[in-house]
Amino acid sequence: MLDFTMPLFNLATPEIFVLTMASIILLVDVFVPKKFGDFLYYVVLLTLVGAFFLVLQQFNTIDEPVVTFSGGYVVDKLALLTKLFVLVASLFSFLYAKPYITSRHIVQNDYYVLGLFAVLGMMIMASAYSFLTIYLGLELLSLPLYAMVALQKDSQKATEAAMKYFVMGALASALLLYGISMIYGVTKTINIADLGSIINQLSFNDSSVVMLSMIFIVAGLLFKLGAVPFHMWVPDVYDGAPASVTLFIASAPKIAAFCITIRVLVEGMPSVAVDWQSILVVVSILSMFGGNLLAIAQKNIKRMLAYSSIAHIGYTLLGLIAGPDAINGYSAAMFYIATYVIVAMGAFGVITIMSSEGVELDKLEDYRGLNARNPWLAFLMLILMFSMAGIPPTVGFFAKLGLLEALVDANYVWLAVLSLIFAIVGAYYYLRVVMYMYFEEPRAETANVKIAMSGSTLAIVSVNSIAALGFGLLPSSLIDLCRISIV
Repeated sequence: MLDFTMPLFNLATPEIFVLTMASIILLVDVFVPKKFGDFLYYVVLLTLVGAFFLVLQQFNTIDEPVVTFSGGYVVDKLALLTKLFVLVASLFSFLYAKPYITSRHIVQNDYYVLGLFAVLGMMIMASAYSFLTIYLGLELLSLPLYAMVALQKDSQKATEAAMKYFVMGALASALLLYGISMIYGVTKTINIADLGSIINQLSFNDSSVVMLSMIFIVAGLLFKLGAVPFHMWVPDVYDGAPASVTLFIASAPKIAAFCITIRVLVEGMPSVAVDWQSILVVVSILSMFGGNLLAIAQKNIKRMLAYSSIAHIGYTLLGLIAGPDAINGYSAAMFYIATYVIVAMGAFGVITIMSSEGVELDKLEDYRGLNARNPWLAFLMLILMFSMAGIPPTVGFFAKLGLLEALVDANYVWLAVLSLIFAIVGAYYYLRVVMYMYFEEPRAETANVKIAMSGSTLAIVSVNSIAALGFGLLPSSLIDLCRISIV
């Protein structure tokens, strides 16, 4: 006879709230005239704000992890902090998107409803404590993203990018499911909490199957992160998707994917840490090398930042590699991915603003003489590029410093030196953008193109960019949050 315990539905209040509001907005959109589209836009923003405060209340009141829904859902500091990051990043992404999608005549309500369902998927991923819940969250995130990439129906690039993203995403899901099925066949469980202890008791033959299944699972997770050699979709999707969608894909999903990677590898498979560490060492080196090298050759700023994101994922994996042997390894990785999302969101936000008048200004040449056209926007972009390059006093410097310190503590000095060399290589293409903005004359084709930026848009991009500098000057609060979340 099976024991049934009533789930603690109050722990899932933020997800239930987002799901309810997304469903209501979807239904209301059918009956409300299009001229009231802005009303639904503000309802979407209020939904994100309301969910943020619901999660924040849990963060302040829940100290110990609580597991419910038959072991498939956990509420702990890691899950709650991830949700807070996801909601803030999504809010900024939606704020940036409005002028862009309006000028492109993209259906506004479809964009935001799909975005809300993607946010719901990320929130489920953050609290997922079984492979079933992880897969549910991943698919709930991925399916809306495929549609969002293709929302600009008259763009052949967007349609092609959506097809590539869908096919590659299906392949990654298949790899992940195959790995899950193998590990379930051996351990007879899909719950993360039970996985570690069961793996410790397996025979040699069963352990070999676990190793093989781990490789498939890691491959599926690395695809979501966009690490080499599962990076093929990243530059094409970043370039082909509308800039507002690229901004969304480049920000919040990275944090959610990092969270489930921590769950599966660190909490679910600690006994085979040596094996998955070895895999991540190779992936990290290839990501840093390939991402930085290919970014140098790009003439399109969206593709440049796409390859840059691959390199940054390589840096993030360094924290997971050092984690078991360094006190702050995992928290350093969490801090790095959080700060990267802040900076990437700002950089793609600037691209979105530059392209909001119907002209896609996504080539590096388009940023020539930006300081002469809009000094404040150029200054904000300078802060963001400095942070990505890891130049003090921006937050990117302290993020890289934390990872290097964790690597040295874990006796990976050679890897720390190698990552430092790759960081120096990467600084070249970031500083090239700064050179174009401050030391080159504007192109004749773009000199007269107006940069349309409302007061609210100016405030959003300013807060976003100044945060990269502010957290660099005062990083302790964010570092402490990351340390609290991963113990």
